[in-house]
Amino acid sequence: MIRSYQGKSPIIPPSCYVDVSAQIIGDVTLGEHSSIWMNAVIRGDVHSIRIGANSNVQDCSVLHGMRYRYPVIVGDWVTVGHNATVHGCIVEDACLIGMGVVILNNAHIGEGSIIAAGAVIPENTIVPPRTLWAGVPGKQRRELSDADRDTILMYAKNYLDYTRIYLKETGNVSTS
Repeated sequence: MIRSYQGKSPIIPPSCYVDVSAQIIGDVTLGEHSSIWMNAVIRGDVHSIRIGANSNVQDCSVLHGMRYRYPVIVGDWVTVGHNATVHGCIVEDACLIGMGVVILNNAHIGEGSIIAAGAVIPENTIVPPRTLWAGVPGKQRRELSDADRDTILMYAKNYLDYTRIYLKETGNVSTS
């Protein structure tokens, strides 16, 4: 379901795929070729949510801000894995947010980072660019290589392929 809230409507380019079971509400803007998958909730009711180009938010994930304080900003080429909670934080370009991750208010995930499945990133945490974080609470485990970056981009590119397939299946083929 896509709906407005208090006069603000989601902005979704035709090149995006949004599954019919997803919930996109209020002050939400999706970048070109981004995708929102089954039962994901992108709840822009209390603060804005911005998702960059070529990014994907997978099944059952929740993105929500903190009223009056923190929006959610997700960069380009980001993969947000199944069942992740991304709350009031910034995720820079080319990051992989693993399945079941929780990122809390005012955290800042640096460009090219991986947050491993199941990790919890506490409030106010600064994740340096190109690092791997894992655990509860999340801690830096190592710096990432060029091969790691290629893996991050591979996940995002896979979802671009899925987006094209789903748009074709639904008859909403993008011209982009």
